[in-house]
Amino acid sequence: GAALTVPASGFFDPSMNSNGPAFGLFASTGQAGPLLELPVPEARIEIIHNSADAAAAVVDVFVNGAEAVPDFAYRTTTGFITLPAGMPLSIQVAPDGAGIGGALPAIDIPFLGSGKTYIAIANGIVSPTGYSPAPAFGLDIFEGAREAATSGMMNTDVLVYHGSTDAPAVDVDELNFVGGEIIDVLAYGSFEADYLELPTADYTLQVQADANGAAVAAFDAPLSTLALDGAAVTVIASGFLDPSNNSNGAEFGLFASVGVAGPLVELPRPEARIEVIHNSSDAAASVVDVFINGEEAVPDFAYRTSTGFITLPAGMPLSIQVAPDGAGIGGALPAIDIPFLGSGKTYIAIANGIVSPTGYSPAPAFGLDIYDQAREAAEGGAGTNDVLVYHGATDAPMVDVDELNFVMGEAVNDLSYNGFQGYLNLGVEDY
Repeated sequence: GAALTVPASGFFDPSMNSNGPAFGLFASTGQAGPLLELPVPEARIEIIHNSADAAAAVVDVFVNGAEAVPDFAYRTTTGFITLPAGMPLSIQVAPDGAGIGGALPAIDIPFLGSGKTYIAIANGIVSPTGYSPAPAFGLDIFEGAREAATSGMMNTDVLVYHGSTDAPAVDVDELNFVGGEIIDVLAYGSFEADYLELPTADYTLQVQADANGAAVAAFDAPLSTLALDGAAVTVIASGFLDPSNNSNGAEFGLFASVGVAGPLVELPRPEARIEVIHNSSDAAASVVDVFINGEEAVPDFAYRTSTGFITLPAGMPLSIQVAPDGAGIGGALPAIDIPFLGSGKTYIAIANGIVSPTGYSPAPAFGLDIYDQAREAAEGGAGTNDVLVYHGATDAPMVDVDELNFVMGEAVNDLSYNGFQGYLNLGVEDY
Protein backbone atom coordinates (compact mmCIF):
# COMPACT_ATOMS: atom_id res chain seq x y z
CA GLY A 1 0.00 0.00 0.00
CA ALA A 2 3.03 2.34 -0.12
CA ALA A 3 3.43 5.29 -2.46
CA LEU A 4 6.97 5.44 -3.86
CA THR A 5 8.99 8.13 -5.54
CA VAL A 6 11.67 6.76 -7.89
CA PRO A 7 14.08 9.44 -9.10
CA ALA A 8 16.78 8.78 -11.70
CA SER A 9 19.98 9.87 -10.01
CA GLY A 10 23.68 10.36 -10.83
CA PHE A 11 25.59 10.57 -14.09
CA PHE A 12 25.71 8.31 -17.13
CA ASP A 13 29.33 9.46 -17.57
CA PRO A 14 30.90 10.29 -14.19
CA SER A 15 34.22 10.99 -15.94
CA MET A 16 32.67 14.06 -17.57
CA ASN A 17 31.05 15.14 -14.33
CA SER A 18 33.82 15.49 -11.76
CA ASN A 19 33.75 11.73 -11.23
CA GLY A 20 30.46 12.08 -9.43
CA PRO A 21 28.05 9.26 -8.52
CA ALA A 22 27.10 6.79 -11.25
CA PHE A 23 23.62 6.67 -12.71
CA GLY A 24 21.01 4.66 -10.84
CA LEU A 25 17.41 4.48 -9.75
CA PHE A 26 16.64 5.18 -6.12
CA ALA A 27 13.33 4.92 -4.27
CA SER A 28 11.81 6.94 -1.47
CA THR A 29 8.97 5.53 0.62
CA GLY A 30 8.24 8.95 2.12
CA GLN A 31 10.17 8.19 5.29
CA ALA A 32 13.14 10.23 6.46
CA GLY A 33 16.54 8.74 5.71
CA PRO A 34 18.58 7.36 2.82
CA LEU A 35 16.91 6.44 -0.47
CA LEU A 36 16.76 2.77 -1.44
CA GLU A 37 18.96 1.88 -4.42
CA LEU A 38 17.20 -0.35 -6.95
CA PRO A 39 19.57 -3.21 -7.81
CA VAL A 40 20.96 -3.72 -11.30
CA PRO A 41 19.53 -7.03 -12.64
CA GLU A 42 21.88 -9.93 -13.25
CA ALA A 43 21.72 -13.38 -14.85
CA ARG A 44 23.92 -16.45 -14.62
CA ILE A 45 25.24 -18.08 -17.77
CA GLU A 46 27.65 -20.85 -18.70
CA ILE A 47 29.28 -20.58 -22.13
CA ILE A 48 30.65 -23.80 -23.66
CA HIS A 49 32.89 -23.85 -26.75
CA ASN A 50 31.86 -26.79 -28.94
CA SER A 51 32.69 -25.58 -32.47
CA ALA A 52 34.90 -28.30 -33.93
CA ASP A 53 36.10 -26.10 -36.80
CA ALA A 54 39.91 -25.87 -36.63
CA ALA A 55 39.65 -22.16 -37.49
CA ALA A 56 37.80 -21.66 -34.19
CA ALA A 57 40.04 -23.88 -32.05
CA VAL A 58 40.84 -20.94 -29.73
CA VAL A 59 38.77 -17.76 -29.79
CA ASP A 60 38.22 -14.53 -27.92
CA VAL A 61 34.65 -13.59 -26.93
CA PHE A 62 33.50 -9.97 -26.79
CA VAL A 63 30.33 -8.79 -25.03
CA ASN A 64 29.06 -5.33 -26.05
CA GLY A 65 32.47 -4.54 -27.53
CA ALA A 66 34.54 -5.48 -24.47
CA GLU A 67 36.62 -8.65 -24.32
CA ALA A 68 34.86 -10.97 -21.85
CA VAL A 69 36.40 -14.42 -22.43
CA PRO A 70 39.96 -14.45 -23.82
CA ASP A 71 41.74 -17.57 -25.11
CA PHE A 72 38.57 -19.68 -25.12
CA ALA A 73 39.52 -23.19 -26.32
CA TYR A 74 37.42 -25.89 -27.98
CA ARG A 75 35.79 -28.26 -25.48
CA THR A 76 36.21 -25.90 -22.54
CA THR A 77 33.67 -23.94 -20.52
CA THR A 78 33.58 -20.62 -18.72
CA GLY A 79 31.71 -22.20 -15.86
CA PHE A 80 28.77 -20.17 -14.63
CA ILE A 81 29.47 -16.44 -14.78
CA THR A 82 27.35 -13.35 -14.08
CA LEU A 83 26.24 -10.99 -16.86
CA PRO A 84 23.95 -7.96 -16.82
CA ALA A 85 20.28 -8.80 -17.31
CA GLY A 86 17.55 -6.68 -18.84
CA MET A 87 19.89 -5.06 -21.40
CA PRO A 88 20.76 -5.95 -25.02
CA LEU A 89 23.90 -8.06 -25.40
CA SER A 90 26.01 -8.18 -28.55
CA ILE A 91 28.19 -11.30 -28.59
CA GLN A 92 31.13 -11.40 -31.00
CA VAL A 93 33.63 -14.22 -31.45
CA ALA A 94 37.04 -13.72 -33.06
CA PRO A 95 40.01 -16.03 -33.69
CA ASP A 96 42.45 -15.79 -30.82
CA GLY A 97 44.37 -12.50 -31.00
CA ALA A 98 42.49 -11.15 -34.05
CA GLY A 99 40.70 -8.52 -31.98
CA ILE A 100 37.14 -7.38 -32.38
CA GLY A 101 37.90 -6.19 -35.90
CA GLY A 102 38.39 -9.82 -36.96
CA ALA A 103 35.25 -11.07 -35.26
CA LEU A 104 32.41 -13.00 -36.86
CA PRO A 105 29.08 -11.20 -37.26
CA ALA A 106 27.55 -10.33 -33.92
CA ILE A 107 24.99 -12.54 -32.23
CA ASP A 108 22.46 -10.19 -30.65
CA ILE A 109 20.52 -11.21 -27.56
CA PRO A 110 17.63 -8.83 -26.69
CA PHE A 111 18.21 -9.39 -22.97
CA LEU A 112 18.76 -12.02 -20.30
CA GLY A 113 16.08 -12.41 -17.66
CA SER A 114 16.83 -11.06 -14.20
CA GLY A 115 17.70 -13.86 -11.79
CA LYS A 116 17.56 -16.50 -14.53
CA THR A 117 20.22 -19.07 -15.40
CA TYR A 118 21.32 -20.05 -18.91
CA ILE A 119 23.64 -22.38 -20.81
CA ALA A 120 24.98 -21.09 -24.15
CA ILE A 121 26.83 -23.49 -26.46
CA ALA A 122 28.95 -22.13 -29.32
CA ASN A 123 28.67 -24.55 -32.21
CA GLY A 124 28.88 -24.81 -35.99
CA ILE A 125 31.38 -24.13 -38.75
CA VAL A 126 33.11 -20.86 -39.65
CA SER A 127 35.33 -22.05 -42.54
CA PRO A 128 33.98 -21.70 -46.10
CA THR A 129 35.36 -25.10 -47.14
CA GLY A 130 36.64 -28.33 -45.63
CA TYR A 131 33.55 -29.38 -43.69
CA SER A 132 30.44 -31.27 -44.78
CA PRO A 133 27.81 -30.53 -43.71
CA ALA A 134 28.71 -27.02 -42.56
CA PRO A 135 25.93 -25.45 -40.47
CA ALA A 136 26.67 -21.83 -39.64
CA PHE A 137 28.42 -20.90 -36.42
CA GLY A 138 26.05 -19.74 -33.70
CA LEU A 139 25.02 -19.85 -30.06
CA ASP A 140 22.35 -22.27 -28.87
CA ILE A 141 20.90 -21.08 -25.57
CA PHE A 142 19.01 -23.04 -22.94
CA GLU A 143 16.91 -21.04 -20.48
CA GLY A 144 16.22 -22.72 -17.17
CA ALA A 145 19.72 -24.06 -16.55
CA ARG A 146 20.64 -25.48 -13.17
CA GLU A 147 23.82 -25.11 -11.13
CA ALA A 148 22.91 -28.01 -8.83
CA ALA A 149 20.48 -30.90 -8.87
CA THR A 150 16.96 -29.92 -7.89
CA SER A 151 16.09 -33.52 -7.11
CA GLY A 152 18.26 -34.09 -4.03
CA MET A 153 21.81 -35.05 -3.10
CA MET A 154 21.36 -38.68 -4.19
CA ASN A 155 20.51 -37.58 -7.74
CA THR A 156 22.27 -35.98 -10.69
CA ASP A 157 20.39 -33.74 -13.13
CA VAL A 158 21.62 -34.21 -16.71
CA LEU A 159 20.91 -31.88 -19.65
CA VAL A 160 21.78 -33.31 -23.10
CA TYR A 161 22.77 -31.31 -26.19
CA HIS A 162 23.46 -32.52 -29.76
CA GLY A 163 26.46 -30.62 -31.12
CA SER A 164 27.95 -32.97 -33.72
CA THR A 165 27.51 -31.30 -37.11
CA ASP A 166 27.65 -34.50 -39.21
CA ALA A 167 25.69 -36.79 -36.89
CA PRO A 168 22.03 -37.54 -37.65
CA ALA A 169 19.13 -37.04 -35.26
CA VAL A 170 19.69 -39.57 -32.48
CA ASP A 171 17.98 -41.56 -29.79
CA VAL A 172 19.80 -42.65 -26.63
CA ASP A 173 19.28 -45.93 -24.78
CA GLU A 174 20.58 -46.59 -21.27
CA LEU A 175 21.81 -50.18 -20.90
CA ASN A 176 22.59 -50.78 -17.21
CA PHE A 177 19.40 -49.81 -15.40
CA VAL A 178 16.74 -48.50 -17.77
CA GLY A 179 17.30 -51.12 -20.45
CA GLY A 180 15.75 -48.84 -23.06
CA GLU A 181 15.25 -45.37 -24.47
CA ILE A 182 15.83 -42.27 -22.35
CA ILE A 183 16.09 -39.70 -25.18
CA ASP A 184 13.96 -39.68 -28.33
CA VAL A 185 14.79 -37.73 -31.50
CA LEU A 186 17.49 -35.24 -30.55
CA ALA A 187 18.63 -33.30 -33.64
CA TYR A 188 21.77 -31.23 -34.23
CA GLY A 189 21.71 -27.89 -32.41
CA SER A 190 19.02 -29.01 -29.97
CA PHE A 191 18.82 -29.47 -26.22
CA GLU A 192 16.73 -32.24 -24.71
CA ALA A 193 13.50 -30.59 -23.57
CA ASP A 194 14.47 -30.72 -19.89
CA TYR A 195 16.93 -32.24 -17.47
CA LEU A 196 16.98 -35.98 -16.84
CA GLU A 197 16.75 -36.38 -13.07
CA LEU A 198 18.73 -39.56 -12.45
CA PRO A 199 19.83 -41.47 -9.36
CA THR A 200 23.59 -41.00 -9.07
CA ALA A 201 24.96 -44.23 -10.57
CA ASP A 202 27.28 -45.40 -13.35
CA TYR A 203 25.32 -45.57 -16.60
CA THR A 204 26.11 -46.92 -20.07
CA LEU A 205 24.65 -44.99 -22.99
CA GLN A 206 24.13 -46.26 -26.53
CA VAL A 207 23.63 -43.54 -29.14
CA GLN A 208 21.45 -44.65 -32.06
CA ALA A 209 20.48 -43.08 -35.38
CA ASP A 210 16.82 -42.17 -34.99
CA ALA A 211 16.06 -42.97 -38.64
CA ASN A 212 16.83 -46.70 -38.41
CA GLY A 213 17.86 -47.49 -34.83
CA ALA A 214 21.43 -48.36 -35.84
CA ALA A 215 23.91 -47.99 -32.98
CA VAL A 216 26.32 -45.10 -33.57
CA ALA A 217 28.49 -45.26 -30.45
CA ALA A 218 28.43 -46.21 -26.78
CA PHE A 219 29.74 -44.34 -23.77
CA ASP A 220 30.01 -44.76 -20.03
CA ALA A 221 28.43 -42.00 -17.94
CA PRO A 222 30.06 -42.74 -14.55
CA LEU A 223 28.09 -40.27 -12.44
CA SER A 224 28.79 -42.17 -9.23
CA THR A 225 32.49 -42.75 -9.93
CA LEU A 226 32.88 -39.03 -10.67
CA ALA A 227 31.12 -38.20 -7.36
CA LEU A 228 28.43 -36.10 -9.06
CA ASP A 229 25.90 -36.50 -6.27
CA GLY A 230 23.73 -33.41 -6.19
CA ALA A 231 25.31 -31.95 -9.34
CA ALA A 232 23.74 -30.61 -12.51
CA VAL A 233 25.62 -31.76 -15.62
CA THR A 234 25.46 -30.85 -19.31
CA VAL A 235 26.38 -33.71 -21.67
CA ILE A 236 27.32 -32.65 -25.19
CA ALA A 237 27.67 -34.68 -28.38
CA SER A 238 30.84 -33.25 -29.88
CA GLY A 239 33.14 -33.74 -32.86
CA PHE A 240 32.66 -35.58 -36.14
CA LEU A 241 31.37 -39.05 -36.97
CA ASP A 242 33.47 -38.83 -40.15
CA PRO A 243 36.61 -36.76 -39.48
CA SER A 244 37.95 -37.58 -42.96
CA ASN A 245 35.12 -35.52 -44.42
CA ASN A 246 35.72 -32.69 -41.96
CA SER A 247 39.36 -31.63 -42.27
CA ASN A 248 40.41 -34.57 -40.06
CA GLY A 249 38.89 -32.82 -37.09
CA ALA A 250 38.09 -34.20 -33.65
CA GLU A 251 36.33 -37.56 -33.46
CA PHE A 252 32.78 -37.90 -32.19
CA GLY A 253 32.41 -38.21 -28.44
CA LEU A 254 30.29 -37.26 -25.47
CA PHE A 255 31.70 -34.60 -23.16
CA ALA A 256 30.31 -33.33 -19.87
CA SER A 257 30.39 -29.99 -18.09
CA VAL A 258 29.73 -29.75 -14.37
CA GLY A 259 29.50 -25.95 -14.55
CA VAL A 260 33.09 -25.29 -13.43
CA ALA A 261 35.50 -23.36 -15.65
CA GLY A 262 38.00 -25.47 -17.58
CA PRO A 263 38.10 -28.48 -19.92
CA LEU A 264 35.01 -30.60 -20.44
CA VAL A 265 35.13 -34.16 -19.10
CA GLU A 266 35.29 -36.81 -21.83
CA LEU A 267 32.96 -39.75 -21.23
CA PRO A 268 34.90 -42.98 -21.77
CA ARG A 269 34.09 -45.66 -24.33
CA PRO A 270 32.89 -48.76 -22.46
CA GLU A 271 34.92 -51.96 -22.61
CA ALA A 272 34.48 -55.57 -21.56
CA ARG A 273 36.90 -58.45 -21.05
CA ILE A 274 36.31 -61.80 -22.77
CA GLU A 275 38.12 -65.09 -23.22
CA VAL A 276 37.17 -67.08 -26.32
CA ILE A 277 37.86 -70.84 -26.25
CA HIS A 278 37.70 -73.04 -29.36
CA ASN A 279 36.05 -76.33 -28.37
CA SER A 280 34.31 -77.43 -31.57
CA SER A 281 35.51 -81.00 -32.22
CA ASP A 282 34.32 -80.98 -35.86
CA ALA A 283 37.34 -81.58 -38.11
CA ALA A 284 35.98 -78.99 -40.55
CA ALA A 285 36.46 -76.38 -37.83
CA SER A 286 39.85 -77.54 -36.58
CA VAL A 287 41.37 -74.16 -37.46
CA VAL A 288 39.16 -71.13 -38.05
CA ASP A 289 39.29 -67.36 -38.46
CA VAL A 290 36.99 -65.24 -36.32
CA PHE A 291 35.51 -61.97 -37.62
CA ILE A 292 33.90 -59.32 -35.40
CA ASN A 293 31.69 -56.75 -37.12
CA GLY A 294 33.25 -57.69 -40.45
CA GLU A 295 36.89 -57.37 -39.34
CA GLU A 296 39.19 -60.32 -38.74
CA ALA A 297 39.81 -60.44 -34.98
CA VAL A 298 41.25 -63.91 -34.26
CA PRO A 299 43.13 -65.52 -37.17
CA ASP A 300 44.28 -69.16 -37.24
CA PHE A 301 42.25 -70.14 -34.17
CA ALA A 302 42.90 -73.82 -33.48
CA TYR A 303 40.77 -76.40 -31.67
CA ARG A 304 41.48 -76.59 -27.93
CA THR A 305 43.18 -73.20 -27.81
CA SER A 306 42.15 -69.97 -26.13
CA THR A 307 42.57 -66.30 -26.88
CA GLY A 308 43.15 -65.59 -23.23
CA PHE A 309 41.30 -62.59 -21.90
CA ILE A 310 41.06 -59.81 -24.45
CA THR A 311 39.32 -56.43 -24.45
CA LEU A 312 36.34 -55.72 -26.72
CA PRO A 313 34.03 -52.72 -27.04
CA ALA A 314 31.03 -52.87 -24.73
CA GLY A 315 27.62 -51.34 -25.21
CA MET A 316 27.59 -51.92 -28.98
CA PRO A 317 26.17 -54.75 -31.12
CA LEU A 318 28.69 -57.44 -32.03
CA SER A 319 28.32 -59.69 -35.07
CA ILE A 320 30.55 -62.78 -34.68
CA GLN A 321 31.36 -64.82 -37.78
CA VAL A 322 33.52 -67.94 -37.92
CA ALA A 323 35.07 -69.20 -41.16
CA PRO A 324 37.38 -72.13 -42.00
CA ASP A 325 40.98 -70.96 -41.94
CA GLY A 326 41.70 -68.87 -45.04
CA ALA A 327 38.14 -68.98 -46.41
CA GLY A 328 37.55 -65.30 -45.65
CA ILE A 329 34.37 -63.73 -44.40
CA GLY A 330 32.57 -64.85 -47.55
CA GLY A 331 32.95 -68.45 -46.40
CA ALA A 332 31.82 -67.81 -42.85
CA LEU A 333 29.03 -69.56 -40.99
CA PRO A 334 25.88 -67.53 -40.25
CA ALA A 335 26.60 -64.66 -37.89
CA ILE A 336 26.11 -64.94 -34.14
CA ASP A 337 24.71 -61.59 -33.05
CA ILE A 338 25.29 -60.29 -29.54
CA PRO A 339 23.22 -57.18 -28.62
CA PHE A 340 26.05 -55.82 -26.46
CA LEU A 341 28.57 -56.72 -23.78
CA GLY A 342 28.17 -55.01 -20.42
CA SER A 343 30.60 -52.24 -19.57
CA GLY A 344 33.27 -53.41 -17.13
CA LYS A 345 32.00 -57.01 -17.21
CA THR A 346 34.03 -60.15 -17.86
CA TYR A 347 32.94 -63.07 -20.03
CA ILE A 348 33.99 -66.52 -21.21
CA ALA A 349 32.74 -67.57 -24.66
CA ILE A 350 33.17 -71.17 -25.76
CA ALA A 351 32.79 -72.09 -29.44
CA ASN A 352 31.20 -75.51 -29.64
CA GLY A 353 29.06 -77.77 -31.80
CA ILE A 354 29.15 -79.27 -35.29
CA VAL A 355 29.39 -77.49 -38.66
CA SER A 356 29.50 -80.50 -41.01
CA PRO A 357 26.21 -81.74 -42.53
CA THR A 358 27.18 -85.42 -42.04
CA GLY A 359 29.59 -87.58 -40.10
CA TYR A 360 28.58 -86.64 -36.57
CA SER A 361 25.80 -87.93 -34.33
CA PRO A 362 24.36 -86.17 -32.50
CA ALA A 363 25.21 -82.94 -34.31
CA PRO A 364 24.13 -79.91 -32.29
CA ALA A 365 24.59 -76.73 -34.29
CA PHE A 366 27.76 -74.73 -33.98
CA GLY A 367 27.42 -71.76 -31.62
CA LEU A 368 28.92 -69.69 -28.82
CA ASP A 369 28.06 -70.41 -25.21
CA ILE A 370 28.72 -67.33 -23.10
CA TYR A 371 29.22 -67.07 -19.35
CA ASP A 372 28.74 -63.48 -18.15
CA GLN A 373 30.26 -63.63 -14.67
CA ALA A 374 33.75 -64.77 -15.54
CA ARG A 375 36.74 -64.15 -13.31
CA GLU A 376 40.38 -63.49 -14.13
CA ALA A 377 41.54 -64.31 -10.60
CA ALA A 378 40.22 -66.23 -7.63
CA GLU A 379 37.91 -64.15 -5.45
CA GLY A 380 39.45 -65.66 -2.35
CA GLY A 381 42.96 -64.54 -3.27
CA ALA A 382 46.17 -66.48 -2.73
CA GLY A 383 45.68 -70.03 -1.48
CA THR A 384 42.43 -70.54 -3.39
CA ASN A 385 41.36 -71.57 -6.89
CA ASP A 386 38.05 -70.74 -8.56
CA VAL A 387 37.09 -73.41 -11.09
CA LEU A 388 34.36 -72.97 -13.73
CA VAL A 389 33.16 -76.21 -15.34
CA TYR A 390 31.63 -76.44 -18.82
CA HIS A 391 30.12 -79.44 -20.62
CA GLY A 392 31.29 -79.34 -24.24
CA ALA A 393 31.18 -82.98 -25.40
CA THR A 394 28.44 -83.19 -28.02
CA ASP A 395 27.71 -86.91 -27.55
CA ALA A 396 28.06 -87.10 -23.78
CA PRO A 397 24.97 -87.28 -21.55
CA MET A 398 24.11 -85.11 -18.61
CA VAL A 399 26.77 -85.74 -15.97
CA ASP A 400 27.58 -85.38 -12.29
CA VAL A 401 31.15 -85.09 -11.05
CA ASP A 402 32.36 -86.44 -7.70
CA GLU A 403 35.64 -85.38 -6.12
CA LEU A 404 37.33 -88.18 -4.22
CA ASN A 405 40.24 -86.70 -2.23
CA PHE A 406 38.74 -83.81 -0.27
CA VAL A 407 35.08 -83.23 -1.06
CA MET A 408 34.32 -86.96 -0.87
CA GLY A 409 31.18 -86.41 -2.87
CA GLU A 410 29.41 -84.51 -5.58
CA ALA A 411 31.07 -81.32 -6.85
CA VAL A 412 29.08 -80.90 -10.09
CA ASN A 413 25.41 -81.84 -10.44
CA ASP A 414 23.23 -82.36 -13.53
CA LEU A 415 25.50 -80.63 -16.04
CA SER A 416 24.17 -80.97 -19.61
CA TYR A 417 25.83 -80.31 -22.94
CA ASN A 418 26.66 -76.61 -23.46
CA GLY A 419 25.92 -75.78 -19.82
CA PHE A 420 28.18 -74.03 -17.30
CA GLN A 421 28.43 -74.97 -13.64
CA GLY A 422 29.04 -71.89 -11.47
CA TYR A 423 32.51 -71.40 -10.01
CA LEU A 424 33.72 -73.90 -7.45
CA ASN A 425 35.71 -72.17 -4.72
CA LEU A 426 38.50 -74.60 -3.91
CA GLY A 427 41.70 -74.70 -1.94
CA VAL A 428 44.94 -75.20 -3.85
CA GLU A 429 45.11 -79.02 -3.74
CA ASP A 430 45.51 -82.01 -6.04
CA TYR A 431 41.99 -83.30 -6.69
